[in-house]
Amino acid sequence: MKVVLEMTLPRDAGSAPLARHTLDASLRGLGVASEVRADIALALGEACANVIQHAEASREYEVRARMDGLRCVVDVIDGGRDGAPDVAGAAAGAPLTAEHGRGLQLIRSFTEELRIMDRRHKNGAIVHFEKSLAG
Repeated sequence: MKVVLEMTLPRDAGSAPLARHTLDASLRGLGVASEVRADIALALGEACANVIQHAEASREYEVRARMDGLRCVVDVIDGGRDGAPDVAGAAAGAPLTAEHGRGLQLIRSFTEELRIMDRRHKNGAIVHFEKSLAG
């Protein structure tokens, strides 16, 4: 079974729990183990927090998730400025003592295939991560 979620959310603190709970409910429905769901929820929460805190040029952001029974692929897309310093610094491997970038380090630790990309033909960035659904 393949499940695709697409959410457009307001850039406020209340939207991150909604995104996490919606994705978690889909994963639970697919029978994904709680430990794997917790890793994905943590990563999604950190990616949403990054957008909420730093994408000042946008009032909304998008969360897109695809699950096929084997993997969960998530994109958190903001409409902020290109090359946001917090994203660029974390992508380059900000030191553990850095004030910013710890969220992306957590995402990297709990998921696979973390990539931070500029949006093509639009301002903003995409935080992309994947996680195997096998426990």
